[in-house]
Amino acid sequence: MSTTSRLFPLDLLQLPTALLGMQAVRVEEYTDGDTFVVRAEAPGLHPEKDITVSVFGNRLQIRLERTEERVDKAHSEFHYGTFTRTVALPLNAAEEGITATYVAGILEVRLPLTGAVTPGREIPVTTPKPSAAATAAKQK
Repeated sequence: MSTTSRLFPLDLLQLPTALLGMQAVRVEEYTDGDTFVVRAEAPGLHPEKDITVSVFGNRLQIRLERTEERVDKAHSEFHYGTFTRTVALPLNAAEEGITATYVAGILEVRLPLTGAVTPGREIPVTTPKPSAAATAAKQK
């Protein structure tokens, strides 16, 4: 089993959240053989009500919604908020076969890797040929 981690796991879209000190969804992402794995901390949440996992193009989005209220005789306290984390997917990640499981406060999303990456292609740069009228105008 080979595992590979990304060098910079913090998504640049999350930078303002990190700089302002607001809570963010902490994740780790790595390749486990032929599977791309994203694990996110999500303690104390109800998986069916509070967690949404979506794929948009080559991005995986994890959305957590926390609502918690504690009341005792002299004190009440509540925590609430929506937290989102977007992770760039590898080019060979397949949406078919994606799974998401939640165990002991950890959300784990697994995407199969197809092994085939569609190669990019180079686009030639051309120079338009001047029209006959433009050539005649230059010669005058």
